[in-house]
Amino acid sequence: MIKKNDLILTGIILIIALAAILFMTLTREEGGVVVVTVDGEVYKTLPLDEDTTLLIGDEQGDYNVLKIEDGEAAMTEANCPDKICVMHRSIHYDHESIICLPHKVAVEIQNGEESNVDIITN
Repeated sequence: MIKKNDLILTGIILIIALAAILFMTLTREEGGVVVVTVDGEVYKTLPLDEDTTLLIGDEQGDYNVLKIEDGEAAMTEANCPDKICVMHRSIHYDHESIICLPHKVAVEIQNGEESNVDIITN
């Protein structure tokens, strides 16, 4: 049998939960963006929450292919000799980056999800 105090407690918990949801909805910040720079100049800025593929190329035929999918960015293809950028894992945390030194391409996440890890070493 449900008592009056149980109903009051349940009502208070529901009100607090709804207030928390409302607060999170109203104070939500804009999602993260992927900033692509080539030779130090901003080439393109893309939202992290929209799936897309970007071909980054130059007149000499050097190219990189950046794929944004499911909130993560990855370099899926490049014609650089070492392909370190292609082997790099997908990124989605704030200030993570993928660098292709031969093509002078940098991909960085800005305003993204904060990582709870301070530093990672290999």
